[in-house]
Amino acid sequence: MDFSKKLSSLKQSHLYRSRKTSENIQDTQIIINGKSLINFCSNDYLSLARHPQVKEAFKQGVDKFGVGAGASHLISGHTPAHQALEEALADYTGQEEALLFSTGYMANIGVFSALKDELDWVLQDKLNHASLIDANHLIGLPLQRYLHNDIESLKKKIGKQSGCGLIVTDNVFSMDGNRADIRGIEKIVKKSSALLMQDDAHGFGVFEPTIPKNSIYMATLGKAAGTMGGFVAGDEDLIDFLIQKSRSYIYTTAIASALCVATLKSLELIKQGEQNTKLLANIRYFQNLSKTLNLPMTNSNSAIQPFTVGSSKKAIHLSKELLSTGFYVSAIRPPTVLKDTARLRVTLSANHTQNQIKQLLTQLKHALQ
Repeated sequence: MDFSKKLSSLKQSHLYRSRKTSENIQDTQIIINGKSLINFCSNDYLSLARHPQVKEAFKQGVDKFGVGAGASHLISGHTPAHQALEEALADYTGQEEALLFSTGYMANIGVFSALKDELDWVLQDKLNHASLIDANHLIGLPLQRYLHNDIESLKKKIGKQSGCGLIVTDNVFSMDGNRADIRGIEKIVKKSSALLMQDDAHGFGVFEPTIPKNSIYMATLGKAAGTMGGFVAGDEDLIDFLIQKSRSYIYTTAIASALCVATLKSLELIKQGEQNTKLLANIRYFQNLSKTLNLPMTNSNSAIQPFTVGSSKKAIHLSKELLSTGFYVSAIRPPTVLKDTARLRVTLSANHTQNQIKQLLTQLKHALQ
């Protein structure tokens, strides 16, 4: 294959991706290529990744358990720290049990791999995360999509199915910041032979989880919790079934026990609510100021605030303009989003100041003129 030619084509289409190396710890201010930037593209929504108590808990975890788990959960890698975190996550979500995975991506792959022989069909929201789409391909069932956040579209699709099925949705959609109507979907599920699965990667820790009975709940720990990993929560039989059948659980080394100790501290801080209060205040301030400045931001009440511009070229241009004035905001382009919906994806955190938010929106307004 001519990789050079393919790479050139990506560059010409403004779809080429490159990495930037941050020279300091995760924070609202980062240093890239020697330049200090205000960071508006981190998923550390509650600013817990460098919280003193979380860092101290991690150090204590390393002192007690070492750096790596050394094996998969089913061999010798499951420690009291893993067990304690699973129990704490089950309690926080109001579910019977929870199961840890190395990442949220692997959690989604794990659920689908376990259900491979149990399902006849799968229906997914049009804007679900890539990990859910990839998992659907893995299971070998046709990828069927219903219109984004459209209950009527979902009803029509279900009416054409027979046998056992799975309805899958993000809770907070990663590129739009809006939320699924979980209760509305629940009503439909009750009238069918389907099982509901939700991916709450971007809502966990920010919003109270909404989890219908007898459903599958997945969330990640590398965003609002500020650490690493993912988990699935649900009924005891579901979790036991995943332990028996989930390939990405069975055949993967467990996450470090020290991360579990740190995440337990993160969960305590999430429950206290101080960081959440700060984040929600920043979201309201961002939305109100956007309206004052006549910036057509999407009406999102989550930490994800997209500014859709259409072309990839324009999204890259605006991102570079903001970078030149000290703001790091990623340009999101196809195939991550649909064609002609390239955007800037602003992500807010608890530790952003109102002055930082005001400066960002003022510079964005200026860049558009």
